[in-house]
Order: sequence, then C-alpha cells, then structure tokens
Amino acid sequence: MINLDKNRIPKHIAIICDGNGRWAKKRGMPRTYGHRKGGFTIRDVARAANELGVKAITFYCFSTENWNRPAEEVNYLMSAPLRYVKRYKKDVINSSGSLHLIGRKDRLPKPLLDLFNEIEEATKDHTGISVNLCVDYGSYDELTTAIKNICKDYKDDKITLDDIKPELMNNYLMTKDLPPLDLLIRTSGEYRISNFLLWQLAYSELYFTDVLWPDFNKDELIKAIADYQGRDRRFGAIKDENK
Repeated sequence: MINLDKNRIPKHIAIICDGNGRWAKKRGMPRTYGHRKGGFTIRDVARAANELGVKAITFYCFSTENWNRPAEEVNYLMSAPLRYVKRYKKDVINSSGSLHLIGRKDRLPKPLLDLFNEIEEATKDHTGISVNLCVDYGSYDELTTAIKNICKDYKDDKITLDDIKPELMNNYLMTKDLPPLDLLIRTSGEYRISNFLLWQLAYSELYFTDVLWPDFNKDELIKAIADYQGRDRRFGAIKDENK
C-alpha cells in the first residue's frame, strides 16, 4: 500500500486520456465502446482526485485535431458527453466541486454548450475540486488566440509593451482561473504532449504509464502522485546542498 504525503498533494493535475480505442479493440469491440468506458473513468478519477485533496483536475478529451477522425467516432464523441453530463448533472450540482468546459466553443453542439453553461453557473461558487474537460482544445489554438487578444488590447491602449510578461500571458489563457499545473499524466504508453497545455507545462512534472485510459483508476492515480512526490522540483534553481 502506498502512503502519500498529504502535505505534498499536487494542486492541479492534467491527464491525457489516451487508449480508449486500443482498449476496445483488445475486446473485439468498436472504438466507441472504449470511449464510453473512458467517460466513466473520467468520473471515477475525478472523484478519486477529490478524495485525495487535489484542487483541480483537467482532462484532455477531444483535441482540435480529433475532428479528422472518422465521422462516426466524431459524432459519438460530440454526443456522448451530453448524455454523461445529463446523467450526473444533479450529482455535480449537489457536490462541493465545479465542472468546466475548456476549448473552442464555436464548433460544439449547442445542447452541449447550454448544459455546461447551466452547470458552470450552478457550481461557480463551489469550493471543492475544479473538474475541467478539454473539448475541441488545442494549445496552438489557445496560444494564438491569446496573442491576438493581447495585440488587440495593446492596440486599444488597455496594456503597454512593458505589461506583456509571463504573468500577463497567463491571464489570457483558457486556464487562467486554475492553479499552476503541477503534474501531467499520459496513459497508454505514448510519450507525447500532443498539443496540450504547452505553456502551462513549462515546469510541470510528467508521468507516463502503459495503462490504457479505461483501466486507469484510483490506485493508478496514487502511483502517479507518489512518483510526483519523489521528484525534486527546483524550477530552474539549484538545490542547496547544505540543507
């Protein structure tokens, strides 16, 4: 049994939820079957993170590049979250946590957007874990949009050149209301970032596991956090050997 240091729990964890399709293929099932199981895994891992004291957890569910997948799979991925969230809507609203949608909003189905807007409004004052689903999200898109908005504010004399610093950049990102990212987890044995939170990852710890996303659970989350707690995070500084 792994004992975690409760004083060193990462405040913000992000997860690239990879391996749904391969999980389904191993069972002779269509990829959508894996995505369905992966949706329930998001629910279970979010609950586990809350129990462990994590303040924010961000899931990479659908990237800006995922539109290039087969139409049947894309249609499922656009409709399934609506069913999942509707099913657990009351549970989320009655919990201490909050639920948020991160990504582009102009290409998503209106019923999905309306449901998330309703839940975000109902949970905006909740003080528990912040659960964030990245749908139609890509870091290139996020950073490009941030730069455009900074340029517009500069042109409109809302900011000066001297104002443009890393701290200002953070305020233009989709994650501006979240704690700094401490730990990134990627499942399924792939060693890529895949256009996810590129700015936010600058000093995050990275953890890769061969476990396919539908098989990821609280025990696997604890393993990742234990590994994180074994790291020496110096943020570019040099450790004082005298201490």
